Amino acid sequence: MTPSVEKDPNDRRQWSDPELEAEIAALHAAIQNWAETRDLWFDCGFKAYLDHVGGEPHAPPIVTLLICGGDLSTVLDGEDPEGHEPGFRELLEQRGYFYENINGYSMAIYPENETLSAAFARYFHWRWVCSLITEDTADVYQELYDQFARRPDDLNRLHWRDFETLLFRIFQNQGFTAELGPGSADNGVDLRLWQRDPIGDVLTIVQAKRYAIGNKIDLTNVAALYGIGIDQSANKSLFVTTSSYLPVARRFAARHPNSIQLADRQDVVNWCARATEGIVADKSSLVSPEAVSRIIAEVANRRDPRVLHASFGYNVNMNNFALVIKETKYAALLMSLGNRKISDDGYGQRGTEIPQFEPSTISRLNGDLVWRAKRKLDDGTVSYWDGSNLYAPWSGEPETFDLYD
Repeated sequence: MTPSVEKDPNDRRQWSDPELEAEIAALHAAIQNWAETRDLWFDCGFKAYLDHVGGEPHAPPIVTLLICGGDLSTVLDGEDPEGHEPGFRELLEQRGYFYENINGYSMAIYPENETLSAAFARYFHWRWVCSLITEDTADVYQELYDQFARRPDDLNRLHWRDFETLLFRIFQNQGFTAELGPGSADNGVDLRLWQRDPIGDVLTIVQAKRYAIGNKIDLTNVAALYGIGIDQSANKSLFVTTSSYLPVARRFAARHPNSIQLADRQDVVNWCARATEGIVADKSSLVSPEAVSRIIAEVANRRDPRVLHASFGYNVNMNNFALVIKETKYAALLMSLGNRKISDDGYGQRGTEIPQFEPSTISRLNGDLVWRAKRKLDDGTVSYWDGSNLYAPWSGEPETFDLYD
């Protein structure tokens, strides 16, 4: 087992990623040891919030999810004849944590201390941003670019393949038709970019190097890309690095301005900043009353896959309705729709309801009612997961609600 980090959770020093990971491992070990000594560790385990839910980080950050079955879930869900629960709570308090029962078998564990909480928030936000790099979420998740526009040093925390994929998304955002290379045995070309032109497609080949700031690109690398561009009949070659270039490499590129271009760390930061601004502006226009009115007019009074439904509730059944206002292959922007009651039992506790398309839907429109979800297509069936609810296209039939516990 990983030993606990020799660090007071209540101090105000900075926590590194390895220290936070060791702290999580030590917390896991302490909880498991406590449960095993009481013969409660049966059908139990831990999962990271991102791995389990696939959604954006929780605020305050969930350090870990304790997924428990058997006796431990019974103890933490209120049936505790032997009085174990206070001891579990005390164990967490001594280490600077507290827990919340999510659904009877999932226990979310949070940090008490503000400094540690902020450190975990940064860490889990970073992990979430990295998870977006591999998906086609470029025009929905502005955080993907905002992270690096605000924190350029994080470019060097990326795996080299993730850096190539980030550039792939950036160039797509800029309007290029982009092709990401295999990552190895790529003959010196990491990406290919095509741009429409009246005289034909313009091809740019890209070489990406995620280097430390002090490791500058030399003439050999730049000249090699220049030669590859000629060999492949590219219109232009682009070298991109997280570091910078030696003067001799810059002089070489200056002699061939129409054939090769050099981009450094600051260029990548500027690209990310422009991508972020574009996405924010785009989202603003998408949730404008005029745009939403047009979509609602198209979907009202007919079955349309852009109208979504999700059921939720713990011992009750409630409904959420939403409208897809934009989607890509792996992500979507959803907007909340109100519920209109069709029938009830006379007490308003049980009945049926449908989504609301009346003018009041527009009057209550604001940015808070628009959120992101991950889109998935499985055997021809599309679904949308926002970290809390799983949405699917609404059937067009009234949905049952039941508030009786």
